[in-house]
Amino acid sequence: MSALKPKALRIAAVLTMSAAALSLGACAPGSGAKWAAAGHAADIPAATPTGKAVTCIPITSIRESRVRDDWTIDFRTGGDTWYRNTLPNRCSNLGFERSFSYSTSLPQLCNVDIITVFRNGGGPTGPLGSCGLGTFQPVKLAKEGKK
Repeated sequence: MSALKPKALRIAAVLTMSAAALSLGACAPGSGAKWAAAGHAADIPAATPTGKAVTCIPITSIRESRVRDDWTIDFRTGGDTWYRNTLPNRCSNLGFERSFSYSTSLPQLCNVDIITVFRNGGGPTGPLGSCGLGTFQPVKLAKEGKK
């Protein structure tokens, strides 16, 4: 076998992978591809602010949390009030796992608190990383589409 054949195979493999990457990239919107690569989801419901952002919400009032992506968590409190928390930094795996925990000695969850991402489902369990929270912005969420 000559030295040319392995080199030709490597070139063919690189060209094939490049073509595959380009074809996948063509399916995504131009700036949306960068947005998605940064951990943002395209299907997050729009949120209209309904008041001033707060630094803490009482833990006993939290009824539900919805992880939207690596940057965004919506918290529902009593009375169907929603608070959008946009994390100051990307929290890798949060959007995929959609599972987190927190621990605080106070009766409230605050922007200085840390959440820990956990594996949701099969495979080894345990923490995948920790991230800081942002402020809690009261919002009115747009209606979500049926999945």
